[in-house]
Amino acid sequence: MADTSRLHRPRYPMPDDVRTALSDEGVLKAYDERPAYQQNDYIGWIEKAKQPATRQKRIDQMVDELREGGVYMGMAHKPSTKTPHARR
Repeated sequence: MADTSRLHRPRYPMPDDVRTALSDEGVLKAYDERPAYQQNDYIGWIEKAKQPATRQKRIDQMVDELREGGVYMGMAHKPSTKTPHARR
């Protein structure tokens, strides 16, 4: 059977510091609910940071976007918008 997918990208493994940040900030479930391509994009973007400060800034942005919902990589993402009763 032929491969019919249009996109092939390497899958990035979850780094320990990112998993810890997601867990500590209470957004691991929100991360897990995002599509696989978004999870992979976030991790790849974080992993490509050259400076520790840049890496941390990217982790912080991801955590903020997951907490808020409705945003993905600085862009509107309607499917992840949270209803008012779901916010803490």
